[in-house]
Amino acid sequence: MFDFLSKSFSSIFSSLTGNSKLTEKNIDESMQKIKDSLLESDVPYELCNTFIAEIKQDVVGQKVVNSLRPSEQFVKVVYDRLLAFLGGEYVQESFTFQIPSTIMMLGLQGSGKTTTAAKLALFIQNQAKKRGKNRKILCASVDFYRPAAIDQLQVVAEQAGADFYRAQATDVIKAAQEIVDYAKKYNYEILIFDTAGRLQIDEMMMSELDQLQKIVKPKYKFLVVDAMIGQESLSVAKTFQDRIAFDYAILSKMDSNARAGVAFSFRYSLKKPVLFMGTGEKLDNLELFRPERIAKRMLGMGDILTLVENAEDKIKQSEQDSLEKSFKSGSMTLEDFAQQLSMASRLGSLSNMIKYLPGMSNLNISSAQIEQSEKDMKKFRAIIGSMTKKEKVYPKILDSSRKERIAKGAGVSGADVAQLLQRFEQSQQFVKLLKKKKYFN
Repeated sequence: MFDFLSKSFSSIFSSLTGNSKLTEKNIDESMQKIKDSLLESDVPYELCNTFIAEIKQDVVGQKVVNSLRPSEQFVKVVYDRLLAFLGGEYVQESFTFQIPSTIMMLGLQGSGKTTTAAKLALFIQNQAKKRGKNRKILCASVDFYRPAAIDQLQVVAEQAGADFYRAQATDVIKAAQEIVDYAKKYNYEILIFDTAGRLQIDEMMMSELDQLQKIVKPKYKFLVVDAMIGQESLSVAKTFQDRIAFDYAILSKMDSNARAGVAFSFRYSLKKPVLFMGTGEKLDNLELFRPERIAKRMLGMGDILTLVENAEDKIKQSEQDSLEKSFKSGSMTLEDFAQQLSMASRLGSLSNMIKYLPGMSNLNISSAQIEQSEKDMKKFRAIIGSMTKKEKVYPKILDSSRKERIAKGAGVSGADVAQLLQRFEQSQQFVKLLKKKKYFN
């Protein structure tokens, strides 16, 4: 997501660490490297110049050159300026949708708009459940142009636990009025209204959207922007802003190889907040866009808070308590180990998880190594699943014949079983060390 910028910034800051003082020369060199990194991340040239000029102004104003601990102060200057570009003090931690509300989805064809509509439905429902409530949400579409677009929304809406309505009318305007009337008749609290996109902006689409917003009267208008199209996304957003005046942006496909240029540029260029970003294909892969956390991730500082929140959302408290109990006891069974692997898999891919950890951009972990680790985890779960309950609790009884049976049942080799038992032994030693050092009360 922010891998390229994270590695670039980390490398730049590492080169400054250890210097007793910063000079105008090495600061200028660092800022040129920052500029190059931003350009390679598909940030517009003019915006790069503005960012660098503001950093220079801050460096002079805060007397970073010849100051005490200059490299740390320089990092702080870059972080503060980056935070300002991303949205500054715009607070969205407590963002909640008003009830009742209509949400109008905007965007080009292929931006991920329809899937994002369902992601929003799931987000709103999960947000309500945390407060002990249940929202009545309706998803509907007037996208009669893309084949099977409405069918797609029906599938993903049902997966998200939202209701779906298919208008009988085939005229866009009449269908919109029919959907609005249906939502009112059945007292839906949230209507997520999906619109048609095009491969590129045209006058017919804009005119249609303008008519639709007058009928739907949305409380929120979300523009879904494809992060993969780079600078082009900014010009697309500018046209939507001039004609439809959207409220918030959602950056989709942020799990792709996109180099984060749109995330860096959007708020500063459009003066509109990014509220969410899509981080994967699953419906729960939607995160609030928190500028302070994004800034830290771009600078290679990690984002432990988001990782913890994901764990709290996707792992039951009873499972967390059970695992903590085994840690406190200083002992762990293969069942506990399997539970760890299961919980880790629910947090997403290993490559996705490590992006939230501080300093990971400085480690030369190849994609091949990450891919192999993920394959190993899948094998380990299959191996443990092929064991009897007694074998999971007392792995010392695993003789050669038992290991051969387990390997055959899991569809793996004997070496894979041996590797699992070695990793399990290492984990046991680690848990014993935690107990010995009294990390658990």
